[in-house]
Parts: sequence; C-alpha cells; structure tokens
Amino acid sequence: MQYLPNILFAIALVLGVGFFTMNIRKISRNIKLGKDIDRSDKKSERLKNMIMIALGQSKMVKRPLSGVLHIIVYVGFIIINIEVLEIIIDGLFGTHRVFLGVLGKGFYGFLIGTFEILATLVFVAVVVFWLRRNVSNIKRFLSKEMKGWPKNDGNYILYFEMVLMTLFLVMNATDTIFQQAGVGNIISQFIVPFFDGFSSESIHIIERSAWWIHILGILVFLNYLYYSKHLHILLAFPNTYFANLNPKGQFNNLESVTNEVKLMMDPDADPYAMPAEGAEETVPEKFGASDVVDLNWVQLMNAYTCTECGRCTSSCPANLTGKQLSPRKIMMDTRDRLEEVGRNIDANKGSFVDDGKQLLNDYITPEELWACTSCNACVEECPVNIDPLSIIMDMRRYLVMEESAAPQELNMMMTNIENNGAPWQYNQQDRLNWANEE
Repeated sequence: MQYLPNILFAIALVLGVGFFTMNIRKISRNIKLGKDIDRSDKKSERLKNMIMIALGQSKMVKRPLSGVLHIIVYVGFIIINIEVLEIIIDGLFGTHRVFLGVLGKGFYGFLIGTFEILATLVFVAVVVFWLRRNVSNIKRFLSKEMKGWPKNDGNYILYFEMVLMTLFLVMNATDTIFQQAGVGNIISQFIVPFFDGFSSESIHIIERSAWWIHILGILVFLNYLYYSKHLHILLAFPNTYFANLNPKGQFNNLESVTNEVKLMMDPDADPYAMPAEGAEETVPEKFGASDVVDLNWVQLMNAYTCTECGRCTSSCPANLTGKQLSPRKIMMDTRDRLEEVGRNIDANKGSFVDDGKQLLNDYITPEELWACTSCNACVEECPVNIDPLSIIMDMRRYLVMEESAAPQELNMMMTNIENNGAPWQYNQQDRLNWANEE
C-alpha cells in the first residue's frame, strides 16, 4: 500500500501522455492529407518569424489590452508549468518538494514566488477575458459562428485556467512544510488564514487533494487541446515558421496554366505536337479546391491553428459592410470538415469512404467566397500568420475553372477577354474609334 499512490500516479501519467500522443498523431495524419507544398526556403527569416510572432507575441500587442493580457496568460501558464516537472518526480518517487533540497531555499523560493505572482496575474487576466467574452458584448465574440460549442469552448478554457491557478495557490497555502520554510510563499501566505481552525490532518488532506487535482487537471487540459481552439498553443510555432513569405499581393499560378500560356505566346511552338517522351504530365486532377484534400498541408495546419479570436473578421471590409464572409468562419469550417474526414478515415480502418459531402457548399457557400475583396486584411491581422485568403482563392479557382460558376459579371468579363482581348464588349478593330471622334 505504501507505493500505491506512486503506481496510480504513473498510470495516470502514462494514460494522459499516451492519449495525447495518439491524438497528435491523428492531427498530423489529417494535415498530411493536404497537397504537398515546399516551404523550405528562407530558413533564417522563417525562424525569425517564429521567434518574434509565436514566442514573442509581437502581433498580439497591436491591440494593447487583449495583447498584454494574453502575454500574461501565455508566459504565466508556461512558466508555472515548469513546476510540473517537480510534481512528476514527487509523484513517481514519493518525494515531496524535491527541488527544495536540490536548488536550495534561496533559488527555490525565488522560483516559487515568481510562480505564485504569475498565477495570480493569470487568474486576474482570465477573469478579464471572461468578462470580455460574456459581459462586454464585443462584436467579434457575438458572430453567428461563435454560437454553441465555440463560445462554450472558449469559456471552458478560461474555467480550466482559473481552477488550475487556484489549485496551485491552495496547494502551496496548505503545504505546512513549504509555509514553515518561509520562502516563495509571496501570495499563498495570505491564503493560509482561510484554513485557520482546520486540524493538521484536514489541512494535509486538502493539500494532497489540491496536488492530485492540479496534476490530473493539467493532464486533462493537455488532452482537451485536441478538441479545442487552444491547440494553437502547440501549432503556433510551426504555423508561423511555415507561413507564406511572399508579398501579400502575390498570388500563385497553376503550373499547368502557366505552361499553356507560354505555349500560346511562343511563335515557334507547335500546339499540336505530342509531349516529348518521358515528359511528365503537369495537368492537375482538379483545378482549385472543393474539399479539404485539395488544399495544401500548410492551409490545413492553418485551420487547426486558428485561435478563433476574430481579429481577421473584425478587420474584413466585406464583413464590415454586411456581407456573408467571415474569414474566421472559413478557417473554422475548414477545420470542421477536416475533422469529419479524419473521423471517416478512422471509422473505415484507414480509408476514406465518399460521404457525399465537401467543403464547398456543405460548409462554405459561393456567396461567402465571392464577397472577398482579396485585400489581405485578414492575413495582416492574424496573430499567428494564418492565411484564410489562400483557401478562398483556391476555392474560387475551382468555381471558375471546374464549374464555370463565377458571378455573371465576371463570366461576361472573362468571355470578353477571351473573344475581344479586353474586358469590354467591343470588337478589337473598333477600339480606337474614339480617337476619330470630334
């Protein structure tokens, strides 16, 4: 019985980490369903972006209040969880505050004192976030895509963080050995009076309960990430590293279309010539994208990384003028469809069985896609360098090149360009008639 708590702790740790690893593999599998794209260039610039944006939170502070609060939560939650290492050692080997003896009272006290201050700041910041989401009626948190699960998910995360920070402070306040040492208890010493009148046995039970619930809560939170928008805690780093570094106004061209145009422009080319022997066909199976498997893996990683903060939608000129488009919804829909495809694969033992659904129409409507002005405001605003515009443009490309389903005005323009060499419905021979008018 002496080692029963250690055995139970080891089982909980293995199950928690094992389940997390299994879910991360599913996410990796789903992302790899996307088309290949080369993002191995400009390594130093990519590393700089990751350090500045993902680690340094440089784009968050463009909106100072939420930016500073987010940095407090981010830094606090990460640093405080350094203590998890001590908890794991104590849980596996039956020690208590093992680092107190290893690091010495001075340095250990400095660390725990810092953790307690950060825990308090995190708690305050999270309360402010909760008020902003549920009381302040901020428009970007009231959009239709934020009803139901997305709203609840955001609140669940805040509740998790409040409870974990409270448990950390209560654990310290009821740890008699820690309080008697008198080092690092900068905040918890003020919680101790709440337990006056409790017997030493009761205080020990409270401390052990807080300790167990705290570490089990961290393991539960770790696995909740898979189902939550909080997955950006992990994916923000690769997402910013592999982000598109081209100028924001530069769009990619299909290689097959580019080759066709070059052939048309080459006066010496024979349009009827057979391809050279051994030459690879460059014609894609599909022009553009109608489902998630038509997108590239970076776009799918973008979908999993979306924080649902709504900064993209709040800066979108189409959305601000009442159009249906919401860049945040584009990313959320892409992630939801990708998850649906992943569940389909799991249910069919590794193979996808056609479910009669796709991203286009079943999740994202043409009306949303054509409302986009391609201004890149959403890309500029995203705090983790997500690119909703690339998905919109690929789906537009499918509508135009596969279904000829562009709006009437656009179809007329493209027909005029094809027939007349200009967007206007005038014969090429009549273009200069205006010059002869008096």
